[in-house]
Amino acid sequence: MLLAVFSRKRPINAKVCQCIESFHGTHRRNRPDRLFSTSYAQAQNSKDKVGPMGWFLLAMPVTAFALGTWQVKRREWKLKLIEELSERSRRNPVELPADFNEIENLEYCPLRVRGTFDHSKEVFLGPRSLLTSEETSSALMPGKSGVLVVTPFKLADRDETILVQRGWIPSNKKNPQTRMEGQVEGEIELTGLMRTNEQRTAFIPRSQPAHRMYYFRDLDTMSRELGTEPIMIDANASSTVSGGPIGGQTRVTLRNEHFSYILTWYSLSAFTGYMWYRNVIKKVPLL
Repeated sequence: MLLAVFSRKRPINAKVCQCIESFHGTHRRNRPDRLFSTSYAQAQNSKDKVGPMGWFLLAMPVTAFALGTWQVKRREWKLKLIEELSERSRRNPVELPADFNEIENLEYCPLRVRGTFDHSKEVFLGPRSLLTSEETSSALMPGKSGVLVVTPFKLADRDETILVQRGWIPSNKKNPQTRMEGQVEGEIELTGLMRTNEQRTAFIPRSQPAHRMYYFRDLDTMSRELGTEPIMIDANASSTVSGGPIGGQTRVTLRNEHFSYILTWYSLSAFTGYMWYRNVIKKVPLL
């Protein structure tokens, strides 16, 4: 129609006609209704299946669930190990092995030794709270804080010296002059639990050998500074003497936080799984 009007007034250049026809053709192809139909069809096709991002997001709840299950198995293993150590601590005491290489397999085993204390080289391990019962799993007495006394012990049957953790004293009794009654002299026999070296964590201060203070069972440093073997025995409660350290300060336990890890991982798995269902699966049409 537009061409007819123009044709009555003046001749139309061929190139102008070609441009007008091209404009109308493009307009028909790009009409809003056609564009909407095409984009909607493409969107529908993309929603008919879970895309790569959807499968990637699925890895979060699956991984969290796997880690939670792994922590369940770790907790079972840790509980069995604690029970094994507790049973080991109740065995009859044995003599200290002649081969110190066997010591690592005797953690928490009762050992019987005879020898003499060298009180001039005693050091302290702490701070520690007082264990109030003779059981190795005793509860702590609130408000009672102090240190453990560690003293070199010269063995009577061999030319070697080990370390004995004699027990707990209040912090105001660190000076030996305040507890001379408990500084046992002469050869004695005592029984205690075998202990091995302890690794320092990031939250534990470094030992201070110059001040005779240790914050963890750093047997390597203790033995080097005191000239002993890197072997320690925790004296039992029967070793306690009047005015001396209170023995039996060993808790037969291991760090066990697996239950909190289980709750964390399973909760994270449930939450991310629900989010994946709501944002991915729920938007996919049923087949």
